[in-house]
Amino acid sequence: MGLFGLGKKKKKPARSCDLEGSLLEFGEGYLLTSAEIIKSKRFWDNKMVEPETLAYSKAHFERNDEMGTKMRTMIFQKYSSQDRPWLVGDGQVNQFEVDKDKAREYAQQWWNSEFKFMPPNAGPADSIMDDTEYQEWREYAIMKAGEEQLRKIG
Repeated sequence: MGLFGLGKKKKKPARSCDLEGSLLEFGEGYLLTSAEIIKSKRFWDNKMVEPETLAYSKAHFERNDEMGTKMRTMIFQKYSSQDRPWLVGDGQVNQFEVDKDKAREYAQQWWNSEFKFMPPNAGPADSIMDDTEYQEWREYAIMKAGEEQLRKIG
């Protein structure tokens, strides 16, 4: 090994928050499962009125538009069907009713395992959750999420 290779530290990887893209340095964030992600009214109410999804929600609520509802269904599928865990940052974790200490610990294990660690109950939400609970959250996300916010913004 040449002289110039000595003392060089290998740069630790960084990753983006899976929900909003902010950069997380090695060891930061919280690791959540798809089931934990979809069990949040706050998350769905925010998600369904973001600029990227607002038109679908307006079409769904104001015109009972089939395509708007179909797009909301696809958005739900994106979050409910992921088999790998979700890495989320400080700005997003408060939308979820989770044990933050445990989720932070899982994130540490995930970083240290070079992204191989899987927390308990990782996997698609429909294979982890009881069917009744899954269907209730699916119904909320697709049919109701964001309705109050849309009324307020007109």
